[in-house]
Amino acid sequence: MWNKVVVSTVMVLLVLALQWLDPELFDELTSAHAAGEGMSFSQAKRFLQQDVHSPGEQDYYCGCDIFAVGKRWQLDLASCGYEFRRNQHRASRVEWEHVVPASEFGQQRACWRQGGRANCTANDPVFSMMEGDPHNLIPVVGEVNGDRGNLRFGMIANHDGEGYGQCASRVDFKARVFMPRAEVRGDVARIYLYFQDRYGLALSRQRQQLYNAWSLLDPVDERECVRNQRIAERTGISNPFIASACTGNVAQLARH
Repeated sequence: MWNKVVVSTVMVLLVLALQWLDPELFDELTSAHAAGEGMSFSQAKRFLQQDVHSPGEQDYYCGCDIFAVGKRWQLDLASCGYEFRRNQHRASRVEWEHVVPASEFGQQRACWRQGGRANCTANDPVFSMMEGDPHNLIPVVGEVNGDRGNLRFGMIANHDGEGYGQCASRVDFKARVFMPRAEVRGDVARIYLYFQDRYGLALSRQRQQLYNAWSLLDPVDERECVRNQRIAERTGISNPFIASACTGNVAQLARH
């Protein structure tokens, strides 16, 4: 009984603190939630699979071709020269990766310390919006998603860590680092910068510099622009680190 009272009191204080510290963010988040624009994690995955991505595309971390078997999406591992590290069954399926892991943004919120992810999902509307933000979800090889987990992004030398055949992404469990392939480093960097801008995600100076560098080395491409446009049309929220580099033609492409 008293635990519920304490949690409820803390939640009220957090909402009041957000309203006082950043009234613009508070108004945007609460108005979006009231309008039904916020999605749950499962709703966001369904939306992305039905309205944003499609079979025939490639997964982000390895560039493997995606194909559909009924409603289930799988991967043509031979198309990208993928070699499973340990879990062949999981490697064959598409999973939706939180680029910014739920544990990373969750641990910066009081609800996480009081009951972990389940408590945050149930009691923190801002966490729920972060967890279900489709801008933060990308289709990847299931095994790679499992290996990445909540490891931080960084660079890994060819002789360090482990790879996946011809897939250029690598993981180093000892150093707790995951390196996405060069073709999508800008994509993940701009998602991190978006989370920092929209939700106040705390980033160290070193990580900020890394993501800024990746964003410059791997600039916004058409795929990113179309994806951002489709998400923005549904949610009313655009990633400004992508939108600023896109042309007016993207809006037409996004509707086809």
